[in-house]
Formats: sequence, structure tokens, C-alpha cells
Amino acid sequence: MASFLRGFGALGVKVNPLITLRTNSKLKALQAHCIPRKYLSLTSAAMGKHINIEVKDGVAVMKLDSPDSKVNTLTKEVFAECEQAIKQVASDSSINSAVLISGKTGCFIAGADIGMIETCETAKEAEEMSRGGQELLQTLEDSKKPFVAAIMGTCLGGGLEVALSCHYRIAVNDKKTVLSTPEVMLGLLPGAGGTQRLPKLLSLPNALDMMLTGKNIPPPKAKKMGLVHSVIDEIGPGLKPGPERTLEYLEEIAIDTAKSLANGSLKPSPRKKNMMDKIMDKLLQYEFGRNYVLKQARNQVMKLSRGLYPAPLRILDIAKTTLEKGSKAGYLQEAQYFGELAMTKECSALKGLYHGQTLCKKNKYGTPKKPVETLGILGAGLMGAGIAQVSVDKNIPVVMKDISLEGLAKGQQQIQKGLDTQVKRRKITSFKRDQIMSMVDATIDYENFKKCDMVVEAVFEEINVKHKVVKEIEQHIPEHCILATNTSALPIKLIAKASKRPQNVVGMHYFSPVDKMQLLEVISSDKTSPETAAAAVDVGLRQGKVVISVKDTPGFYVNRVVTYVLVELGMLLQEGMDPKEIDKAAQSLGFHTGIATVVDEVGIDVATHMLEFMVKSVDNVRNTGLWSDFVANGLLGRKSGKGIFVYSGGKSKTREVNPEAMELFKKYHIPPKQPLTNELAADRLLALFVNEAVRCLELGIIQSAAEGDIGAVFGIGFPPCLGGPFRYVDNYGADYVVDKMRALESVYGSSFTPCQLLLDHANDPNKKFFSN
Repeated sequence: MASFLRGFGALGVKVNPLITLRTNSKLKALQAHCIPRKYLSLTSAAMGKHINIEVKDGVAVMKLDSPDSKVNTLTKEVFAECEQAIKQVASDSSINSAVLISGKTGCFIAGADIGMIETCETAKEAEEMSRGGQELLQTLEDSKKPFVAAIMGTCLGGGLEVALSCHYRIAVNDKKTVLSTPEVMLGLLPGAGGTQRLPKLLSLPNALDMMLTGKNIPPPKAKKMGLVHSVIDEIGPGLKPGPERTLEYLEEIAIDTAKSLANGSLKPSPRKKNMMDKIMDKLLQYEFGRNYVLKQARNQVMKLSRGLYPAPLRILDIAKTTLEKGSKAGYLQEAQYFGELAMTKECSALKGLYHGQTLCKKNKYGTPKKPVETLGILGAGLMGAGIAQVSVDKNIPVVMKDISLEGLAKGQQQIQKGLDTQVKRRKITSFKRDQIMSMVDATIDYENFKKCDMVVEAVFEEINVKHKVVKEIEQHIPEHCILATNTSALPIKLIAKASKRPQNVVGMHYFSPVDKMQLLEVISSDKTSPETAAAAVDVGLRQGKVVISVKDTPGFYVNRVVTYVLVELGMLLQEGMDPKEIDKAAQSLGFHTGIATVVDEVGIDVATHMLEFMVKSVDNVRNTGLWSDFVANGLLGRKSGKGIFVYSGGKSKTREVNPEAMELFKKYHIPPKQPLTNELAADRLLALFVNEAVRCLELGIIQSAAEGDIGAVFGIGFPPCLGGPFRYVDNYGADYVVDKMRALESVYGSSFTPCQLLLDHANDPNKKFFSN
């Protein structure tokens, strides 16, 4: 559930009892047991828009390859063609078995088309859609002729449900191949039989873990769990390497496997159960055992989701029904709950975030004429090293400079530590780690900056320091080189004043820790050229970021909104509210971490520096001096061991309010105008957050509501269950939000005056930020 709230080779793997491929020396074994394609009997059986069928030596190869799309999704058209293909396999006497494979190297099936689900206007329509999927896949599973799912690339959601319905599953062991049930991330549940087939194939804990978290399962783990029957490696050196050849090889193995299944020489063996599996099976036979297991799962879900997400709770309800009444009742409930969930506000919110991410993974400026090949980074501190890590991890060579060897060594250690963690989690091999690390050119001089196409400076957030760096670096970089400044608030046009080529200067605001935070703000000044902006967005996308384009204004988007929340947090503390209760109030809305805790984690000095800058730059930002006093007294948050809370070290989450902080709250105490309740605190924090986000759209600081929602959720931790401030307004009604703000305005004054754009939406019930 944690991943749900926050927002994805071995050299020898047995393919089937006949074949083991390890090195080129085993090529004869491959040739002996896999009939080369040129000798296969080929019969063109059917050609559809999405599915092409060829009969090869009695095996129907059903190749799914949707045109004009990088991925295959399950649309109504695809379902219809799939139904016809299954019927053809059943009726054609020349076909003994079938292989389902993708024509795309990076995607098997990415799941059901969300647009298809969004056409449903009622829960009944969505329920009927689910039943249709169940019936089709049951026909596939009931086929007397065996089907083999040959999986290369993403196999997600409905795509995995299709694979589960096949009689044998083979997966390619590469980085792009993952299997998962991410429906819960969209506020839904597996609706084509997944809630029934997964627990039959896997242990119940593993099945629930997949459905409740949506986590990606790599092929080796999938094999161990029983999700796939066999795993093959990518084609290695000497055998025409590459994804296309690997896909051809997968098809050859799948055809051979399908033939063996048809003639009976290969029988799929069930997952071997360990002692814990056997104990679990025994426990689930009894009512008290079922109740205990499901209660533990429910407690964990409630702990992590606080009951704000209905989908995981419905998944547990279906598991209980299936255990007590059988699969027939489970299938019925699966479809019913799928229909209900499709109409919830939470589903609307999470689907909106999905669409927003899709939008923010495209370069609105177009493909740059000269993509960045080598990236320079100034500063090997926390931010600089983080930017370097996400760059080399995506095959972008980096030249990283620091002013001292000691600083440089710390930066290298940070990158090494991040890569070591990936090795430990088996995401990459130690060889791959060393290969990635070799792309970091660590230096204390500018010699190699002459080959850089872009330089990101990550030095101290002070304008004179920035100006000095800009002038210095421009002496060592080529004329075309772009200078990106990693600033959280300073105007880009102000920084660019020190540059000889202001058209090449752009802002790239990364969030800390860079390797975990997905958001990147790209900020263009009025002098920044479109080509420079295009290159900056392109680098961000290649680094795996979701990118929003923001107007060059103090605080940009994310930190501008955060400033208002920080001010209100201070007001609540000065009025005498317990910081722990404020955290609970924020978490009751769906914030993963409490607001007071976030300020401690970010660093009170960092937050105060931003606040003081914003007070000078924006008219309606207040500063009572509370946070400046925190800094003056060395209360900087977790980094100093104490801030709002006291940190005793270690990973313990139990902490107490800092007595020194309490004294400062008393020093700046103001009488509360209303009784302080968690509900009131939540209303005040949420109202300011939403109002300022909408004002940013009104002022043109952000270009779309979708980018505003993505920035809020991925940059600040706005509750995903609400979908972002703009989706929240659409789902709950602008008039509802304005009424809440007017009530607060009558007590607390102009801080809670709704912005004009919010009022416009409240006055027109048909006015929405989103059309879907």
C-alpha cells in the first residue's frame, strides 16, 4: 500500500524440459528443439487491425500489434478481434494450439483502455463491461486447445488477466518486462477475473499484495511466485542481439512450447508450495483462520490508507466472499464492485492523475534539434549528486564538478549508495552498476565542460553566488551549451542577467531527494528560447521525471503554494494547536505525511529562506517572525536533531514535540478565534492550498489544470485520493469550496478570500477545469 499512496539477468534460465540456453555453445541445443522459422509451415489465417494470426506448424500465432501506438491496450475493437481469434482457434481443425504474443518489443498488453472505462456513465454499464471481460477470458481458459502467453515488455492490469487465462506463460527476463495489477492505482480492482485467478495461482498473501499495492513484479520473481511458468533471457552477444531478435526467439520458444502442450509431452506443473503455503492453506480452511488473515490485511490497509481509498477494501471483501462462497460468487462480486468503484470520486481523481502524468511525459516544445548528449553538473552536494544519479541511470553521461575533492567524494559516494541499493533489490546487476558509475566524470576543474551540451548548476540559493557561477562557467562551455539553474524560487530572468547568452538560460527545479521525487519544474524566462526549453524538458523526461512548465515568477508554482501553507501552519501553532494534531488533520485529508513533519524534513532553514524571499516578492504573504526565530535558535528540523519535533536518531517514527519549539509558540501566541479542532485545521490548510493553486492558473503561472494537479501531488504530496486541487474543485463543486472559504474569511479575514477564477467557477455550475 505504501507505493499506492506515494504515488516501476541471470545467464541461464530453463525454458521448458527440453531447452536450456546459456551461451553460444548451446546454440545446437536451441536448433535441435526449436524449428527455424523458415522451415515452419506458414498459413495466413486472419489479418485484423490489431491482431494478426498465422498458423505455423499447427500453432496459431496471434500477434497483437495496435497501429499508431507504442503500447497495446484492451479496447472494444481489440476485445472483438480477440473473441473472433479464440473462435477461429477452436473451429479450425488444422490448429492444435495457440501463442499470444505482442508485435511490440516493449509492451505485451498495457491493460484496459481507460477511455473505454470512462465511456461508462453508470455503475451498471461498468459492471456489464467487467462481466464481458470475464466471459471472454473464461472462454480462453476453457479452450481445449492450449494457449501460451509469450510476454515481453509491460504486462499490466487487463493484460496480465489475459495472460493468466492462458494455459502457459513465458516471460523474457529484461528490464522492461514487468507484471502487475495496477488497477488499485486508478481506484479500481482487477475486473476480468483477476481477483479469482491470482489467488488460485499464487499464495493468498502474494495475490493480495499484488492487488493491494499494484507493485511491478520482475520475471524471476514472477517465476518463483508461480505467476509465470518459465523465464528466458534476452539474446546475448553473437546471436544477433537486440530486442527484435529476442522477440523472434521468444516466439520460437513459445511455438515449441505450444506444440509440446498440445501433444502432451509438456504438462504445466503447479507452483511448488513451501511450508508457509501449506500452513496458510490449512488456516484458510477454518472460519477463524480466514477471519484472522483478512483482519490482519484490513488493518494494514487501514493503517496505510486511513480508509480514504475504497478499492483496496473492496478487494478484501471479494477475497472473503471467494473463500467462503466460492469463485462463482467471487466473480459476481468482482463485476459488481468494479462497476461501483468506476463511479467514485476517488476513481475520478486517480484517473485524472494518470491522464496528467501522460500529459507531463510529453514534450510540449517538441523534439530539440540538438538533444543533450553530455550533461555537466556544478556542485556535488545532495542535489547535484542526485541529478547526476538520475542522469547516468538513464544513460546520460555526466561531468560532475565540485570545488573540493572532499565534496566530490561525498557526491560519488551518494551515487554509489543509490546504485548499490538497486543491486541489493536486484533491479540491476553489479556489472550494470559499475557500467553506470563509469559514466560519471568527477572533477574539480572545468577541462571537460567543453564537451557539455547542458550544464545544471546546483549551488547555493543566493543571487550573487548564482551570478558568479554563471560568469565563470560561460568561459568554459561551447556557445550552444544550455545553462540550467536548479533554483527553487529565484527568478530566472534575474539569474540570466549575468549571462552573455540569456536565450540559453533556463530553470530546472528538482525536488529533494532527486532520485525519489518524480516532479521537475522547467521555468522559462522571457529571454529563454523555445529550443532551450525543449532541450530542458527532453532531459527531464529522459531522467524519468514528470515535467511541468512554469512561468518565471517568485516561488514558481510548487513553492509559491507551499509558502501559504507554511504561513497557515505557523498561525495554527501560534494559536496553540498541538503539532501532532495538525499532522493528524493533514493526514485525515489524505496527505501521506503531516504538514509539521514535512517542514522538519525539508529543513526549517530552507523553508524560512523561501518564506522571507516570498514576503519581499509577493504582496499577500505574511511572516510573523516565528520561523526566523527557529533558525536563530538552531532549530532546523531533522538535520539538526530538533525542530518542531525532537529526533533521537535511528528510524523510529515515535517522536515528541520539542520543548524549545513550544516556548517559541508561546512567545508568538495569538488567541484562537474559534475552538481548534482537527476538522478546522484541515479546512484551513486545504482552503489555502486550493485557492492559491487556482490563483496560479488565473495568473498564468501554470499553463493547465492538469499540470497544476501533477505539481501539487508529486511536488507537495497533495492527497492522491482528491486528485489534486483542480480535480478536487471539479469533484466537490466550486460552490462548495467557495462556501467553505467564505465561512473562514468571515473569521480570519482576507487570507481566505477566494480568487476570481474560483468565484467564476462557483457562479457557473457548468464551468469545469476538466472535461472528463
